Amino acid sequence: MSTEPLFMQDAYARAAEGRVIALTEDGNVVLDRSLFYATGGGQPGDSGRLLWDDGAMTVTSAQKLEGGRIALVPQDGVAPPPLGVTVRQELDWNRRYAHMRVHTALHLLSVVIPLEVSGGAIAADKGRLDFNMPEAPDDKEALERALQALIERDLPVTEDWITEAELDANPGLVKTMSVSPPRGAGRVRLVRIGEGENQVDLQPCGGTHVARTGEIGRIRLGKVEKKGKQNRRVYLHIDP
Repeated sequence: MSTEPLFMQDAYARAAEGRVIALTEDGNVVLDRSLFYATGGGQPGDSGRLLWDDGAMTVTSAQKLEGGRIALVPQDGVAPPPLGVTVRQELDWNRRYAHMRVHTALHLLSVVIPLEVSGGAIAADKGRLDFNMPEAPDDKEALERALQALIERDLPVTEDWITEAELDANPGLVKTMSVSPPRGAGRVRLVRIGEGENQVDLQPCGGTHVARTGEIGRIRLGKVEKKGKQNRRVYLHIDP
């Protein structure tokens, strides 16, 4: 039985019920429906807690398992809930929302730097993208101003779904060379920023995002590091 990904249905949901359908050999908890995003695409797994009638468990992260299941990782030494019990899931919302802001900001960074992306990572206060960029940018401050201007347009962030065959027929949608779009269900989720003539970005993504770019707030571009002959790593910071 797979896990229903509630975070894909509503990234702003902070609490939900779920039923324990499996306990892994290493003590992780598998629910029938998960509010917790599982580590992937450079975005860390969510943290929070599970509550049930006579117990509680701190969730330190979430991981993907085979068969579309998601395993919740307990804090060391904490006993998991029993198999079959219904639990209340509560997110560490501030951490999740920070990841949403950073993730959406990185999509916009790939707009102002329209080069192939070879890697990326997300944290609560910063993120980074690795670009196929043999030479460092001439004017980092101009890139920062362009990125902030996109954010302040307060563009809507929405999603569409296409089949895997449609994605294969449109390879230009994939910006990130190191991370393959999530597949296996016969369809692929696209994250769109802007709409109509104001659309600025459209790419496959399974992560969580803010509903409008204005929620990102103020950003700052950090250092640009050389990573090999062809690559540059660009850091992005967001205000709390």
